[in-house]
Amino acid sequence: MPKVRETLIPLPENRAIHQTVPDHRVKLTKEGNRQAVEAGDRLLKLLRPDDTVRVITSPYTRTRETTNGILSSLAPHPNSKKIKVFEEPRIREQDFGNFQPCSEEMERMWHERAAYGHFFYRIPNGESAADAYDRVSGFNESIWRQFNEDDFPSVLVLVTHGLMTRIFLMKWYHYSVEYFENLRNINHCEFILMERDAITDKYILQNKLRTWSAYRKEQEEKRSKEGGGSKEWKKLEAAMSSRVAYGGCVHGCNHPKPSGVNGNGYNNGNVSIGRSNEALVQELRDKLKILEGGRDFGGSRSGSGSRLNSEDESSGSDSSGSDDEIQIENGIGGGYAGIRGGECSSEPSDIIEKLARQDQVTSTANGE
Repeated sequence: MPKVRETLIPLPENRAIHQTVPDHRVKLTKEGNRQAVEAGDRLLKLLRPDDTVRVITSPYTRTRETTNGILSSLAPHPNSKKIKVFEEPRIREQDFGNFQPCSEEMERMWHERAAYGHFFYRIPNGESAADAYDRVSGFNESIWRQFNEDDFPSVLVLVTHGLMTRIFLMKWYHYSVEYFENLRNINHCEFILMERDAITDKYILQNKLRTWSAYRKEQEEKRSKEGGGSKEWKKLEAAMSSRVAYGGCVHGCNHPKPSGVNGNGYNNGNVSIGRSNEALVQELRDKLKILEGGRDFGGSRSGSGSRLNSEDESSGSDSSGSDDEIQIENGIGGGYAGIRGGECSSEPSDIIEKLARQDQVTSTANGE
């Protein structure tokens, strides 16, 4: 079961393209298209003459183009015209949000992800690797069911993305979160080969995966041989692993606390927590404007209160409703009766001022 990573997309200096072009529409570069054809040539050499092939690709533009490049090289194969291609959204790239912010903000986000952990960190407006793991799990189960089909091919090719390849292997071989985060990305158009063992009926990984721990060890040995010593490398590692506060308030917790709130976050019984009387009055008046405009300001806009008092419902509706419906009809929908236990009033402005006066008396009684 070969897995192929997408070919080259715009280089790092052109990553600003994600600010204007959705990730799923980013196309391959000229070099990327060349790599796709070359990957097809290598796959052709791996195939036996009697092999049957099925290709499952991510629906992203760049993986579609990679698939087309591979198929163009498989034309000489005896069964090339029988190759079936399917698109599978579950093996699409991890969702990195919609249009990406500026390069500086993206750089900050990558550092924050490294500090938090690549597997559990959720991209703003996007996914975490754990989210991608969930959909890959469903995809793997689908493949297992297809193994029993009579027309299942002898070779299955998955054209997907770098991180998704690692997620796929993590699920298939039950890797730990720590090992997943230690894995380095595979190269563009690199094959990950999984061959079925005829005796155990298990798929054996043929590649030696690269890890960051091995890379750091190699770099340290290289610096030691070059005479640079390992002390500088350890200092660099210490600087890279220094803790940066990404959570909490950006400018520190120096903002004023809400008025009337004690150390436990409560205000000893006052209903309006941390709001001044002026703010409360203004809020009530704003709600009054919405009410006078014929709209609700909370819950369903077509809730039971408005339905029970509409002309369409009142003319032909059954008068036998539940206790809750009757209470709503006599409350919010019936001249504002029942609010704060007060009497009914036909003028909403009178009720607004009355509510404000009641809150002022309550605040005075509570010692504010």
